Order: sequence, then C-alpha cells, then structure tokens
Amino acid sequence: MKIAIVANTGWYIYNFRRNLMRALEDAGHKVTAISPLDDYSRKLVSEGFRHRPIPLDGGGTHPVREARSILALRRALRSETIDLVLSYTPKGNIYAGLAAIGRPVAQIANISGLGRAFVEDRPLTRLVRGLYRFALKRSARVFFQNDDDMAAFLAAGMVAPDRIGRVPGSGVDLERFRPHDSAAVDGEWVTFLFVARMLWAKGLGELVEAARMVRAKHPHSRFHLLGRVEGGAGAIPEAQIQAWITEGIVDYLGTTDDVPSCIAAAQCVVLPSWYREGVPRSLLEAAAMERPVITTDSIGCRDAVDDGISGFLCRPRDSGDLAARLEAFLSLSPEERREMGKAGRRKMEREFDERIVISRYLDAILELAGQEAGASAR
Repeated sequence: MKIAIVANTGWYIYNFRRNLMRALEDAGHKVTAISPLDDYSRKLVSEGFRHRPIPLDGGGTHPVREARSILALRRALRSETIDLVLSYTPKGNIYAGLAAIGRPVAQIANISGLGRAFVEDRPLTRLVRGLYRFALKRSARVFFQNDDDMAAFLAAGMVAPDRIGRVPGSGVDLERFRPHDSAAVDGEWVTFLFVARMLWAKGLGELVEAARMVRAKHPHSRFHLLGRVEGGAGAIPEAQIQAWITEGIVDYLGTTDDVPSCIAAAQCVVLPSWYREGVPRSLLEAAAMERPVITTDSIGCRDAVDDGISGFLCRPRDSGDLAARLEAFLSLSPEERREMGKAGRRKMEREFDERIVISRYLDAILELAGQEAGASAR
C-alpha cells in the first residue's frame, strides 16, 4: 500500500513515528511523511524517508489559510496516489479526514490527547467536536491512547463503536531510553526535570509554586525545565521564564535532541499537567530509563505511573499537593528511589513498549487490506 503519515510538524513525525515508518517499509509498504517543512522533516529525508511538504500551522485559525492547508493536503494525497492515511495531532486527524472526502483513501486516526480545546466547554470545544465527528465519519479505525478519551468520543457520538481501538500511548523506544547508571542519582543535589512545551496547562505555574515551597526546606533541590517556548494562547512568555530564572527557582535548559542525557542527569521527572493528555511521552521515556515520575491524577497522566510504586500522583492544579509529593520523593533513600525507577522500567516493558503500538498498526493494516480484498472479490 501507499501510506501517508500526516501530522502538523515534521518534529512530531521524526520523534514519535519514525520507527513505525521503518516497520511499514520493512513490511513492503511505500511510506510518505506529509507535514510542514522544518528541520526535522529534512532529517527524515536525510535518513531515506519520503517527505511531502504542505503549509499547516498547528495553532492557526484563519479560515482562508486553514482551507488552503486542507486543499494542499488533498492535492498531496492525490498526486502521491495514497491508499491509506495514518493521521496524528488534532489538525492532522481532522484535516486528513476532510481532505480524503470523495477519494478512495482510507484513514486510521490516532487521538493522542484532546489538548487545551477540551479542558473547558467553550465554543472552540464544540467546534472541534463537530469537526472531529464529521472528519472521522469515514475512518477505518480510530486509535485512542487512554480510556477517558475513548469514552468521551463514544458518548458524544464522534466515532462508531465498531471502529475504535486502544494503543498504549505513542509507546516508548526501550532501546534508546534504557536504564542509565549515573552518579547523579546518589549525589547531594536532587534534580527534578520538567520535560514539555512551556504551557500553563502543562502545570508549570503550579510546579514553580511548589518549587518555592520545597526549596525553602530543601535548598539542595533544583528544578530544570526542558522544552520549547511557544507563542499563542496558553503559552508562558519567555519573560516570565526569565523572571523565574532570575529568582533562582528554575534553570531553563532550552531544547535538545538528546533527551536521554537530560533524563539521566536528573533523579525524577515531574509533569503536573492538567492538559487533556494522551499519555505523555516524557513520562514514558523517564520511566524507561528507571527514573521515578511525579504527575497528576488526571486523564492520560495517571496511565503512566503506578502511584507509590513507580512514582507519585498529585491533584491537578494543586501546588501544595504537588509540593507534598516532591517532599515525599526527597524523603526516600537512594535505594528506595532506585527500586521505584526499576518498577517504572518494568511497567514500560510490560505495557508501553513501542513495538506493541507498531504491531497494532500492522495488524489493523492487514485487516483493512483483507476487507478491501474481500470487497473486490465480491
């Protein structure tokens, strides 16, 4: 089959779906990535993958520009004679569904969290739900990363019950993110690492408040931030991050392609998100490297940790409860921290191995091919 991988950034495809693309090619399919042109789409090409650039702004809302994006995607599907689209990210899912209308193109969508648009019941939420319902009407399969999102889509009638499937998040590459012996684990300083985009909904404001409380009692604790500073609604201004740095509460590490080294240098990864997550990849990567995680008891996040065993859960938007969990971690002995990390690795091997996700895609594609062959025979 000719298969397109569609998402709103080349960064997403390169970091989260590259191994899937390799597996699809190994299975005999011809694969093309479709996304905006960026440094990571160029990396895909340098590694031998096909890439078709289209204009697509993940945060854009201008009707004319958005319509042009859909038309550009439709032209790409036609000129590449695509048989099947594997779509990701909200815009990737919706626009791929719209672009495929009237064409002999099947779609398997992946709902990797519902994001800011679903945190509150606003006009934007209702619009997105309507677009999802219309765009996914023809999808051969819709994969969900957590049971809460699946239930929400079913309750709202946005997807047919006989077309749903479940995958364990995006999975995690257990070879790249493997246990890492580091003197930092037993050092005097304890480093908590936040890995995410710099958004309020990721819980960064609550983390800073909690860090103030914790550092007043534990001056040898420190808090590192790793991830992109973005613009638009919900983004934390660069000036605010600089103010926190000046205050001495956090250190900002910027962005990097070497996430494993940053995780290895920390004792614990913290993500106090109240965003509608799928299953946060940063938590899976940390656990795979035997680092305990602290996150919220909220949709998607809770799936990545066994509370009190591989990390701790706290209440969303509650900096005091988050501070208590940070202090609970600080009270553990080095051996207890190591055992917590090992429990996380075992959980990743058992539940979140990326090969599980890839296998489910290959099975779904085989099933779809069989259905099409049967229809042709009839």
